[in-house]
Amino acid sequence: MQLNNLHFPGKEGAINLEILDGKITSIRPSLPERITANSVSPENKLSPDNRSSQNNSHSSNNRPAPDNRPVPDNRTSPDNRSSPDNRLPSDLSLSFNNALVFPGLINSHDHLDFNLFPSFGKRIYRNYREWGADIQTLNKDEIAAILKIPQPLRTRWGLYKNLLNGFTTVVNHGDRLETNDNLITVFQDYHCMHSVGFEKRWKWKLNSPWKTRYPFVLHVGEGTDTAAKLEIDRLLRWNLFKRPLVGVHGVAMNEVQASFFKALVWCPASNYFLLDGTASVDRLKKNVPLLFGTDSTLTASWNSWDQIRIAREENKVTDTELLDMLTTTPAAIWGLTGCGELTTGSRADLVIARPREGLKGMDAFYAISPEDLLLVLHKGNIRLFDASLLETPSAGGLPVSSFYKTAIGNSFKYIQGDLPGLMQEILRYYPELVFPATTG
Repeated sequence: MQLNNLHFPGKEGAINLEILDGKITSIRPSLPERITANSVSPENKLSPDNRSSQNNSHSSNNRPAPDNRPVPDNRTSPDNRSSPDNRLPSDLSLSFNNALVFPGLINSHDHLDFNLFPSFGKRIYRNYREWGADIQTLNKDEIAAILKIPQPLRTRWGLYKNLLNGFTTVVNHGDRLETNDNLITVFQDYHCMHSVGFEKRWKWKLNSPWKTRYPFVLHVGEGTDTAAKLEIDRLLRWNLFKRPLVGVHGVAMNEVQASFFKALVWCPASNYFLLDGTASVDRLKKNVPLLFGTDSTLTASWNSWDQIRIAREENKVTDTELLDMLTTTPAAIWGLTGCGELTTGSRADLVIARPREGLKGMDAFYAISPEDLLLVLHKGNIRLFDASLLETPSAGGLPVSSFYKTAIGNSFKYIQGDLPGLMQEILRYYPELVFPATTG
């Protein structure tokens, strides 16, 4: 399978990718003659308000327009939505109109089964303990109602939230969830603790002689007061065997404390919602590798690109550093071989997105929203594609039998698995819930 005329953010020139057996087998400069006359011309580029009505790729076949294409019936149960293999046919070739391509993003902090919650919090808090006590009082009934939704359904929605944002790997924080990785990769190979404040017997767990294989991951310094800073000191003092630590948030962290951590996961949107402040990553990055996390919708928007823009607007890291926090750095920290990069031989986890009109390079990348995603591949398998691509596949076409049409903003996506059916089942338990996606 070949994908033509793609641009990596911040790099000059277009490239063509060849993918076979779930891996990138070739990366070559794109030649102008590969772009046929059917390619979208500059004057017909999509505007932000009509991106779903036009096509951003082409090939030799003519397919029915997306809105006239029949949508598959809901034939699969919520727990059996995925076909075993949705790889693109080897003879498929798609040429894009200067679309962006980048590695499937890595979300280093989420609570997958907490993404049906709205954001709870009525004020600015000094630390996470204040927030936790507050919402357990003010939002007790709503929390109980959402927790009545079976955990597998809540988790499945959390996977889709990540997929819709272009994440092909997510690090789940909390009790180990029974998931498969037929949508995206769920990374859970670490020792999870909530925090010094909420984790019972955390000193014993941290120093257990049987927990030596993986790093420990926990919320640290999630506050703006002295107590949040001292909590980090306490953690470090009791790390008797110098176990590798990955901290999440680190709002109260200083440079000396940072040097004792394997990595720090930065969640600026969540931090601002709770604390009206975030970690001083411009100083901390000198002493600790930085990763990016979205957190759950309890404290942040479902739209992860809005969160990424918040991080960029902080001006505490460069555009390249922020992209690395979403790709190469977490791949190295979590030991995700072949992920986080577009190189020959790497795993075909990648995203192709339509740039906003008039934007190029890093500005185009950081202006992306979920509705702009054209194609998401995970292990060489299609997980999501824009409805406009139905007009264009060449020999073999796109495998739509296990995909369902869903509206995201002003565009339509075909998403692997019965996402509409999942949403309907969730609404049986909690009819008041409002989803960011609707059935096409």
